[in-house]
Amino acid sequence: MAADTPSIPKGTRDFSPEKMLRRNYLFQVIKETFEKFGFQPLETPAMENLSVLTGKYGEEGDQLIFKILNSGDFLSDYRKQGASGTLPESRQLLPLISEKALRYDLTVPFARFVAMNKGALAFPFRRYQIQPVWRADRPQKGRYREFVQCDADVVGTPSLICEAEMMLMIHEVMSRLGLSEYRILLNHRALLKGLALTAGLEGQEMAFCTAIDKMDKIGEEGVVKELEALGISQENAKNHIQSISGQVSLSAFKNRHSSVSEIQTSADEVQEVIRLSEQMSMPAGKIEFSPTLARGLTYYTGCIFEVKISNAQMGSVCGGGRYDDLTGLFGVPGLPGVGFSFGVDRMYDVLEQLNLFPEFLGSSTSVLFCSLEPQSLPYALKAVSEARAQGVKAEIYPDEARLKKQLTYANQKKIPFAVLLGATEVESSTWTLKNLDSGEQWSLSPQDAIQHLNAHKIHG
Repeated sequence: MAADTPSIPKGTRDFSPEKMLRRNYLFQVIKETFEKFGFQPLETPAMENLSVLTGKYGEEGDQLIFKILNSGDFLSDYRKQGASGTLPESRQLLPLISEKALRYDLTVPFARFVAMNKGALAFPFRRYQIQPVWRADRPQKGRYREFVQCDADVVGTPSLICEAEMMLMIHEVMSRLGLSEYRILLNHRALLKGLALTAGLEGQEMAFCTAIDKMDKIGEEGVVKELEALGISQENAKNHIQSISGQVSLSAFKNRHSSVSEIQTSADEVQEVIRLSEQMSMPAGKIEFSPTLARGLTYYTGCIFEVKISNAQMGSVCGGGRYDDLTGLFGVPGLPGVGFSFGVDRMYDVLEQLNLFPEFLGSSTSVLFCSLEPQSLPYALKAVSEARAQGVKAEIYPDEARLKKQLTYANQKKIPFAVLLGATEVESSTWTLKNLDSGEQWSLSPQDAIQHLNAHKIHG
């Protein structure tokens, strides 16, 4: 009986070497930008205690956390505690079977790290983190259950310069990747809170934000129905949706809500972020005020933003915002923070869609050493070791094979050079270096060949 064809879980992917070269190129651009702005690297465990994650993302987010089953026989342990009869409901059952979970994002683990290490950190503390996260979401185009986030956060200062610098970091990454048709949508959570209050939804501000956040998915009519379900009239709901829909200038919005101090203060902060960004060379017009932007996570308190690519079919590729008391949830209040994340998987899809990856990103190997006959193998083994010792990414073809087969292998791996070693090279202590793209080849001393390879070094 034939074995079943292996598969991987839905919402996850394998990455071939060719794709990894492209992903590494993307990671490198982002990493270099983070470090250019003074951010330091950090890593946290793939799993966190479930208590660390729950309650930080809203009810919907909590449902998407991947729980990890405890080891052992939980049912037997449950009965040993003296319990009998039917099993409890799922909410009561969860603590019995799961105490840990895969991280949902990188921000909450970062806040947990800061709370645990506050005495050893210099504030404001800037960190970047490039690691995978997991969400039990329904897989679809641009949405995966396992994906990599590239986060940059600053904690320990309320300064809006931090938001402005993040606008500049986004601009630099987008520019380096050739994504010129991008927009940064900017809003403020307190502004949305002010709108909720004017709608008569005091105490339901988070539910109001959650409804507004679904605008792209369910449209204005769907959001109106959600607001009605919160207890306001259809007419009131429609008026509020109309006041924030379409192109709304910041000044017009302020004038319309001039009597609401919370809206005025938060709108002033949005205006200041734009002013500071442009003062630091951000191109004018790239940042747009977007009063419908809500971002569903519960921990945001100030400016929030997302990045969309105008000429690609994709949702937001980057997002973030200010969270002024996230560390307070871990017993360390008074540490305001702001951060954002690049969604690398979506950005990869956009670059592929727009054909913006560089034509040649290199190979993990710069040169293939080919032994032309068994007698020249010892010389080839010594030669490849000498090349590696001087920084050349080199490999040797391990099997006895005709030169044509060896060079076919090099072409399949996009290795740009080959060193051909036979009896002539052994006798003359030379290497025959061949450019596999142009077909040119030269007889060189080992040192000259290595110098040539290093001058044309391939960064994989």
